[in-house]
Amino acid sequence: MAKKLQLKIVTPEKLILDELVDQVSLPTQNGEITILPDHIPLISALASGDIVAVNDGEYIPMAIVGGFVELKKNDTDTGKGVGLTTVVVLADFAEHVSTITDAEIEKAKARAEVLRKQAENKEVVDFEHFESELERSLTRVKIADKWRSRKYRK
Repeated sequence: MAKKLQLKIVTPEKLILDELVDQVSLPTQNGEITILPDHIPLISALASGDIVAVNDGEYIPMAIVGGFVELKKNDTDTGKGVGLTTVVVLADFAEHVSTITDAEIEKAKARAEVLRKQAENKEVVDFEHFESELERSLTRVKIADKWRSRKYRK
């Protein structure tokens, strides 16, 4: 049996994904990385973009905004095997690409435009909130467009 990674993607609201995968590609602040089994331990800040896990040849794309990734080796037997590499993604926002519908894309584009206009107003007190909402909307649109014509697991 080929080695696998235990991938967990967590947001402040809920656990988004928890499964064994062959590999995962992540957008870090320093560029995209791909993690394979037996990768060295690592902690890195994430950039907005898409996480793409591959399991048995199927792509599992997720849109994410910000957060951190931690890779660690499991040195104890948890029933899934000693030496299993665990990848934990703590994201500010994450969702599977299949949940982003055309209606939501249009809504996100409209919301991004409203937020952009509000951010131009220098009297807006909560600029960080507007900036994070704008980034979330734009990331959803970008990732949904990227995966629109590709095959992936729903």
